[in-house]
Amino acid sequence: MTAPITIAAIDAGSNAVRMTILGVYSPAEAVKLESERAPVRLGHGVFTRQMLDERQIDEAVRVFMHFRSLFDRHRVQKYRAVATSAVRDSQNRDVLLGRIAREAGIELETIDGIEEARLVRSAVAHAFGGKAHPRLILDLGGGSLEINDMNGDVVRRSVTLPLGTVRLMESFGITGPMVEEEVKMVRRYVRGLVQGFFGEREDFSRSLAAVCGGNAEALARIAPAPSVHGCPAIDLNALNNLLPQMLAMDIRERMKAYAVRKDRAEVMGLAAIVLTTLGKMLEIGVLHTPEVGVREGVLRDLIADHFGLPVAAMQGEKSQALLAAAREFSHRLGYHSPHAEQVRHLAASLFDQLQQRHKLGPEEKLTLEIAAMLHDLGHVVNRKSHHKHSEYLVRHGNIPGFEGAMREMATCLVRFHRKTMPDNGNESYAALTRDQKKTLRKLMALLRIADGLDFDYRQTIQDVTLEFKPGQAQFRLHMKRPSTIALWGAQRKAGLFEQEFGLAPSFVLDMERAEPGDESPDNQPLAQIIPYRGQAR
Repeated sequence: MTAPITIAAIDAGSNAVRMTILGVYSPAEAVKLESERAPVRLGHGVFTRQMLDERQIDEAVRVFMHFRSLFDRHRVQKYRAVATSAVRDSQNRDVLLGRIAREAGIELETIDGIEEARLVRSAVAHAFGGKAHPRLILDLGGGSLEINDMNGDVVRRSVTLPLGTVRLMESFGITGPMVEEEVKMVRRYVRGLVQGFFGEREDFSRSLAAVCGGNAEALARIAPAPSVHGCPAIDLNALNNLLPQMLAMDIRERMKAYAVRKDRAEVMGLAAIVLTTLGKMLEIGVLHTPEVGVREGVLRDLIADHFGLPVAAMQGEKSQALLAAAREFSHRLGYHSPHAEQVRHLAASLFDQLQQRHKLGPEEKLTLEIAAMLHDLGHVVNRKSHHKHSEYLVRHGNIPGFEGAMREMATCLVRFHRKTMPDNGNESYAALTRDQKKTLRKLMALLRIADGLDFDYRQTIQDVTLEFKPGQAQFRLHMKRPSTIALWGAQRKAGLFEQEFGLAPSFVLDMERAEPGDESPDNQPLAQIIPYRGQAR
């Protein structure tokens, strides 16, 4: 048998630090060599003072030094150590990261909510093995609650909410038994934040829902429901009935009654409140607990990277997560637009079809898609000069994981998606390198045409296919109804495309998909092939 590669993952959460070492023989065959959980509550003090406690830092360093000795014993070849909510929220995290690097020789990486949610989704998908696809994936930790609303393997929307159990315990000052008023207060707080994400009442009663986290696993043993594909589950109705008894106990009584550690006994009641509140809001009766989390997602990534198999899929997961975050940001501002989604679809299609000519990669495509989704966001402020309002909102908006050159380029794209060209007087444009500015112009050309193809805001042009001839690019427009308005919109935005790609554009109407009885809105005859004639750029 081939010698295994030894890999390790560390998840430094708000309530505990977890570590696993695997000996991996193939993508489908691995042996667990070590697995430990250290009850280091890094979240202590962070959620009220934004500072990591010195004693918790000292304890974390000792734990990481122990993990280092296990790495050396098993000759770990690859590892990834990640820190989540507590560390990313702390102002003195560099003290912790620096000491762990110097004293334990381990690089601890702080990840944002987007990456945390992606890792959990990856672990859950692997746990179900393709036999089931949860519509809802929750990850309830000590510092945050991640909610992923899924459509198969695609993220419809995703959010990180400050509803972690340690955060709630310290923010509300709950240290023992809870009285009815405290329970109501926590439920109101949970409902307020969750309603802000889902908006109108939604019914998940017929959907498979999964939840990750140590508290969820403990609650599944207390109020079990029938399993799915061997996955334990929580009966939320039964848990709700048991809740008054659980919350009336002090910490020692919970430890004895439920056979749990002290750190679990302190927060399991709050976890039960969060999950039963969600269950009632979303019409969920059962939550499945696949018993995986961030750590297992990290291990899946390390295996994938070593064997060189689904790296593209991993990139796609990250892209889907960031797109979902951008979509959720626009929804929070009250912007729900079929036009934006259509422009994103058309821009992505043009990008793919021109890939051999522009030679750009997945990050540039993602930048284009986010900009397309947000290019008209400024309408929530004022339709007049909406491109300038869009620029401000994209530059300063809270979109987790959206940063650096990607944000600067997207900001430029939404600002200049109409007709003018950027110069160094624009803050975002000035921050780009010369090569990034060249890339920006290509992306801008694609966004302008995609926007023009839905000029009537009616999704008349459903799709576009490019055909190339020497010095020419022919855009075959698949239309569901005749429209000279949509065609005119595409023509007037084609100038920059000709400049950047050196191809003269023309437009071919494909009416095979036209709906019976549809007529051109302005009753004008349509030519079959319409060349670009140098309209405004």
